[in-house]
Amino acid sequence: MILAIETSCDDTCAAVIENDGQIRSNVISSQESHGRFGGVVPEIASRQHLELINLVIEQALGQAAATLDDLELLAATQGPGLIGALLVGLSTAKALAAARELPFAAVDHLQGHVAANFLKTAGGERGAFEPPFLCLIASGGHTLLASVAKHDGYEVLGRTLDDAAGEAFDKGARMLGLGYPGGAALERLGASGDPGAFSFPGSATERARGGRGAQHRAFAEGLDFSFAGLKTALLYTLRDLPEGELPARAADLAASYQAAIVETLVTRTERALERTGSERLAVGGGVAANGELRRRLGELPVSVHIPDRLLCTDNAAMIASAARFGERLAYPAYLGLDAYASGESPR
Repeated sequence: MILAIETSCDDTCAAVIENDGQIRSNVISSQESHGRFGGVVPEIASRQHLELINLVIEQALGQAAATLDDLELLAATQGPGLIGALLVGLSTAKALAAARELPFAAVDHLQGHVAANFLKTAGGERGAFEPPFLCLIASGGHTLLASVAKHDGYEVLGRTLDDAAGEAFDKGARMLGLGYPGGAALERLGASGDPGAFSFPGSATERARGGRGAQHRAFAEGLDFSFAGLKTALLYTLRDLPEGELPARAADLAASYQAAIVETLVTRTERALERTGSERLAVGGGVAANGELRRRLGELPVSVHIPDRLLCTDNAAMIASAARFGERLAYPAYLGLDAYASGESPR
């Protein structure tokens, strides 16, 4: 069995999976203290990881009916993420592995989101989705399209040039007074609104009106993403609303803003499927928990695999899944491994 730890941001996670990808446990402890600050405070996140990590590991082992003596491999997220938060999980996992001289796997967080599709759910209700496939990863910190030809890597076809999709959701929710994290709240508010009420960058309404000029149309034909302009458009729309009108228009604003994000993700995914000739699509990242995105992607004329919602958000089961196919370092080769905040592993 494999025990994995994930602490790249503000969720303290531990999971136990079997070597064939069957999930035995997947514990996620979400920190609630960041909402009053409007975003994750790295120092607070790191300290809370320290407080929670042992308990979360104990819960994961208990739910899996396993002990440390049953483990064959330890794994943890090495990056990218908040450096202090990463170090808590990485150091803990290395220490557990070293104490028993077990092998250790350092996992890239984005590879984990891809590998969530390789997992089998409890009871075997859903099987693994095997390569090759096109993968859309959309989370709070990353948005990209990747060609996945094998279990242990991928080729990036397009990525965000600024804000990630999840970041756009959270910032939009904050502007609408919904707090942080706000993606789910914005989705709930938008459920009663008209997605065509406002024309935001990337939306079907804007594209039907001819977009915003040749430069924007040229960008729209590519596979890269940009959400910074959408966020600014919402800010200006709120600024220009007549005084006192926001409560009556909030649902329409939320629905239109969400529609623009979803439309951008779906249209570029469709374009990538056409250009690669792939007939198989997998999805990863917290934004994949959005109901409208799941519906739209599920309607595409290809084989689509979207993990259960708990496997879309940050979790340790996906890290364990990636560890199955990644490099396993023998003791003591991994003791000097360090975390990395962005980019790729320095190894």
